[in-house]
Amino acid sequence: MESRFNLAGNALGSKFAKRFGNASMVVLQSTLPKTTQDLMMLRVSQINGCGWCTDVHSKDLAHAGQSSTRINLVAAWRESTVFTEPERAALALAEEGTRLADAGRGVSDETWADVRKHYDDDQIAALVALVAQINAANRLGVIVRQQGGSYEPGMFAEVTE
Repeated sequence: MESRFNLAGNALGSKFAKRFGNASMVVLQSTLPKTTQDLMMLRVSQINGCGWCTDVHSKDLAHAGQSSTRINLVAAWRESTVFTEPERAALALAEEGTRLADAGRGVSDETWADVRKHYDDDQIAALVALVAQINAANRLGVIVRQQGGSYEPGMFAEVTE
């Protein structure tokens, strides 16, 4: 399977990608732990079948020193013991916020209460924005069939700094 289209190689697509990336910086610069962000983005990308994003976030987690056990168990986080309670709350929010059509009810009151227990208002704003942002990124990647496998941690550092 080949990529259908290079969004960043098109003038309009490149303009959009730059603004999309700028919106992402708000979350990246928040107090929400970067590991939590990457765990959430990996899980949402797995659910949505985005090879590129799954590649990026699994490699970023490894590069940041996360164990292969934690990375490999993200897909089965409910049945594992390697995630903290705050991470579990964030992963539940990520899943429920992604599976809107599947769940029919959106994010449950139980999950929301768990998130409120572990995160302050700024972090909750970052969590909600992150779920929306990674779902949008996944859709872009899946629509154009952006292939996973070639990402190297840090390759976009000059873009995000």
